[in-house]
Amino acid sequence: MEITISFVVIVFLIGFIGSFLSGMLGIGGSIIKYPMLLYIPPLFGLAAFSAHEVSGISAVQVFFATIGGVWAYRKGGYLNKSLILYMGVSILLGSLIGGYGSKFMPEASINFVYGVLALLAAGMMFIPKKGVDDIPLDQVSFNKPIAASLAFVVGIGAGIVGAAGAFLLVPIMLVVLKIPTRMTIASSLAITFISSIGSTIGKITTGQVAYIPAIIMIVASLIASPLGAQAGKKINTKILQTTLAVLIALTAVKIWMDILS
Repeated sequence: MEITISFVVIVFLIGFIGSFLSGMLGIGGSIIKYPMLLYIPPLFGLAAFSAHEVSGISAVQVFFATIGGVWAYRKGGYLNKSLILYMGVSILLGSLIGGYGSKFMPEASINFVYGVLALLAAGMMFIPKKGVDDIPLDQVSFNKPIAASLAFVVGIGAGIVGAAGAFLLVPIMLVVLKIPTRMTIASSLAITFISSIGSTIGKITTGQVAYIPAIIMIVASLIASPLGAQAGKKINTKILQTTLAVLIALTAVKIWMDILS
């Protein structure tokens, strides 16, 4: 893979945009960066990444993007430690299994898993979420067995595609567990960080990471993710929910068009 100035700029911008949205919306950013890495470099005459390379780069980058987001949300009572513990441990186990198992899957299968996850997430984001933001942050409760079980399943699928699963965690936390939007965003970043440990180890140990593009994306992440988190604190929660729903839906449509073509 030839490393040129245009290659560095394009990969950096993909990382910056994805990580800004990651910090703002409480996602790891792979839901956005996965298709961007697949489709944008060839538009500029650059070599295309394989699905394995994209999932490997995404896994490593998400690890660093979520660190920046969690740091920005560390004050204000947004981080639900019990929720992070139950879902974090479960998703870590699942992502280790998925990240390692993805080595034995063909690229078409990786894209298919990604398409299914994006479709499920998009559907849940359009379900009405009335009243979730009326719950005081210090009075939030949730069903622990359901939270842990769903996080484990999400971890397996997310580990396969090199995502950390936040694009599925966010709608689950909003719709199923009834967690307020800003607490969902902050806590999902922390859970995503834990999840990304598993998928990153899985991708690195199976040789699926292209290190130079990954390093460029990491630098972009550490700059952009905290900026996105600060922006997310100031934006109306309905706008945040709608933005995430539209992004996930558009990504799902694009992935399925390619799978079915």
